[in-house]
Amino acid sequence: MAAYLQWRRFVFFDRETVREPSAPDGAGAKPFALPPGIAVCDSGRGSLVFGDMEGQIWFLPRSLQLSNFQAYKLRVTHLYQLKQHSILVSIGEDEEGINPLVKVWNLEKRDGGNPLCTRIFPAIPGNKPTVVSCLTVHENLNFMAIGFADGSVVLTKGDITRDRHSKTQILHEGSYPVTGLAFRQSGKTTHLFVVTTENIQSYMLSVKDYPHLELDTHGCGLRCSSLSDPSQDLQFIVAGNECVYLYQPDERGPCFAFEGQKLIVHWYRGYLIIVSKDRKTSPKSEFAGNEAQNSDKQVLNIYDLCNKFIAYSSIFDDIVDVLAEWGSLYVLTRDGKIHVLQEKDTQTKLEMLFRKNLFEMAINLAKSHHLDSDGLSEIFRQYGDHLYNKGNHDGAIQQYIRTIGKLEPSYVIRKFLDAQRIHNLTAYLQMLHLQSLANADHTTLLLNCYTKLKDSSKLEEFIKTSESEVHFDVETAIKVLRQAGYYSHAVYLAEKHEHHEWYLKIQLEDIKNYQEALHYIGKLPFEQAESNMKRYGKILMHHVPNETTELLKILCTDYRPSGGNEGPGMLEGKKANSEEFIPVFANNSRELKAFLEHMTEVQADSPQGVYDTLLELRLQNWAHEQDEQIKEKLHNEALTLLKSGRFKTVFDKALVLCQMHNFKDGVLYLYEQGKLFQQIMHYHMQNEQYKKVIEVCELYGDQEACLWEQALGYFARKEENCKEYIAAVLKHIENKNLMPPLLVVQTLAHNSTATLSVIKDYLVNKLQKQSRQIEQDEQRIQKYREETTRIRLEIEELKASPKIFQKTKCSICTSALELPSVHFLCGHSFHQHCFESYSESDSECPTCMPENRKVMDMIRAQEQKRDLHDQFQHQLKCSNDGFSVVADYFGRGVFNKLTLITDLPSGKSATTIEAGLQRELLIHTKRST
Repeated sequence: MAAYLQWRRFVFFDRETVREPSAPDGAGAKPFALPPGIAVCDSGRGSLVFGDMEGQIWFLPRSLQLSNFQAYKLRVTHLYQLKQHSILVSIGEDEEGINPLVKVWNLEKRDGGNPLCTRIFPAIPGNKPTVVSCLTVHENLNFMAIGFADGSVVLTKGDITRDRHSKTQILHEGSYPVTGLAFRQSGKTTHLFVVTTENIQSYMLSVKDYPHLELDTHGCGLRCSSLSDPSQDLQFIVAGNECVYLYQPDERGPCFAFEGQKLIVHWYRGYLIIVSKDRKTSPKSEFAGNEAQNSDKQVLNIYDLCNKFIAYSSIFDDIVDVLAEWGSLYVLTRDGKIHVLQEKDTQTKLEMLFRKNLFEMAINLAKSHHLDSDGLSEIFRQYGDHLYNKGNHDGAIQQYIRTIGKLEPSYVIRKFLDAQRIHNLTAYLQMLHLQSLANADHTTLLLNCYTKLKDSSKLEEFIKTSESEVHFDVETAIKVLRQAGYYSHAVYLAEKHEHHEWYLKIQLEDIKNYQEALHYIGKLPFEQAESNMKRYGKILMHHVPNETTELLKILCTDYRPSGGNEGPGMLEGKKANSEEFIPVFANNSRELKAFLEHMTEVQADSPQGVYDTLLELRLQNWAHEQDEQIKEKLHNEALTLLKSGRFKTVFDKALVLCQMHNFKDGVLYLYEQGKLFQQIMHYHMQNEQYKKVIEVCELYGDQEACLWEQALGYFARKEENCKEYIAAVLKHIENKNLMPPLLVVQTLAHNSTATLSVIKDYLVNKLQKQSRQIEQDEQRIQKYREETTRIRLEIEELKASPKIFQKTKCSICTSALELPSVHFLCGHSFHQHCFESYSESDSECPTCMPENRKVMDMIRAQEQKRDLHDQFQHQLKCSNDGFSVVADYFGRGVFNKLTLITDLPSGKSATTIEAGLQRELLIHTKRST
């Protein structure tokens, strides 16, 4: 039970008297006067509705222009204006006696200027006339209930506007007058509350037989009950003289100790309106508590049941009724005046509460008025400021927490940066993170608060939030924890939220737990394991070289995370580029060698850099090794690696490595593979290995003839006795005819120890060969001269003497010649049919034609090759005997112009005949040779 004496009183309504609309602004106008004899009132559909003692019904719209019509002949006793329909239900009397009539008016339709009366029926329970005490109508127009002074309740079900579609029956009978009725609709369920002077009952109208339940054994006077709105869950309000009770259809709800004799009860927009007698002037009365003397003072109280305060309280003279319309309350008094109560706006009410520092009440009021979150946040801020200024920091921070999401956090943080209030700041920052509204700076500040307070338990609780509810920036938290020395907490966060770089950085740089860091890398997915090994590999190699090397071997061959982080579908391992990890092994040559040898064994297609580095490493070991046996082993390993065929594309690099480490066998092998025969010979020349020089010339002289010339020049420059080697070189030069004798003599002239005896045999043999060649050339010249003389004689004979053809056989079929026959100047004869069958041209001898064509092709080839200057120059440079090349091109006619005439037209000139003879001469010469 709530005692209203403890409730605060406010003036949330402005009171004015309604005045005549004569003046434009209403100033100076007389108070509006109601018609005399008003008996009942109601409101709805934009009008205040009155019924008087003369049977008239009055309508007062907002314009204050009264209108009326005669509804009954005697008086109007009850009115009910529906709020959702333009239907007015009235009860009155048309004749003397107890004979009340119910009339249903359709205000939208007119009958002779008056509203249309759609239904009239007597309000009598059975055959017993009795006085009507109360009336209510359901908004769906399907129910109407009438209460009587004898305790009866008549229920009309169906369309209340028509006789034929409705059914009237007695719902309730009792011994006590019915003082109040109210319909309650919840979903599809309809209840009817019935209150008498001594009890309260509820009927369920949506079920057959209308079951009822008695809710209480005390009642109330007339007009002292009402139905609340959904803000109070549509509860039925019954105002007794001691308390106000609220009822659900099946039970009694809360009650409020509002003392005093209640005269009128209404519900308006979440407010309970009670008109009661002023206890200072009026005694307690019997039933029909509204029968007060005109001199009585009455108190109108407006209660806010949700927020537990009195929104308005005022004294009036003899209130007739309180009506709600046009967003205001209208109080009708017996003197015919109308007083309007206009509710202040929400902001004004809140400011009134702020001035009195009633922030809790302001918050409740704002919530009940459904103020938006921004408005509520401002109230919380002001309340927090008030508590902060009073020194109640704990209470203030709770209000500031309620502003999170609306108020800038820095506003609160600045107030609580003092070390004595750090626990309040911690609470605020915690809630800021829980609502996922914190930034990196807030996380830093909160963690610093934890560390300042040395509150490890709170710190652990904060960082060990469930994975689905991370309310802070993890990276920022890791940085702060690391800076504060909470390495274990930082490592936990980094591992949980997969900040691999931070985890490894803390493990390696702060905790120095290299083994754990290496194990962690082995659990990472391939890409992350690869990148972190590149970043931290040198540190790990320095402290745990063996384990690091093993992990790198796995990473570069067939990597699968040890923790299974790649997922169940990861069947094939991945491998990194082993060449990229070579820098990791700086100052760890032993591990590097093991790593590289492992890679070359398991992956023959390892990157070239792996083989290059391994070669360099083996050469270094070989060069620095003192033990001859081990040195020989290292020598063989290096040479085997060179011969593996992996250095063809990096020949120069391998050669430089071998030269840097003075690896003789490797240098020679690479020279041989690169066909650098001159470099091989120069290598032996530098080491003055004469036999090796000769061997190189013998091995590679056929591929590169200039080796012998260079060898002769080398030995010629030597001052010591090299006759044996010079003789060997000269013998080969003589056999291959590699150098002119004069050049040989000039070359050997530089050697002071080489005497004429050294080249005596060479010169004698050379001169003898030349003498024999001269004799052969002279014989060939003489032969050509004789042949030329003979051919010229034949030509002259053909020119001057007739040709006698004495052939007796055909040159094709070898049968005896028969006429007709064909004869050629070359001496061949043919049967005409044989000639026509085998000849390709009428002007050429079929027998001589193949040979003649060869000669002609040779002449054409010479003609085409005459201008091949580049080819000539190339052959001239590459040939050992340049003179023979020049003679060959000269013989082809490259250096003279040849005119070739193949066909003789009619009308031959002497020049033409001469050309033809030259052609025949060439053909004949070719045939003779």
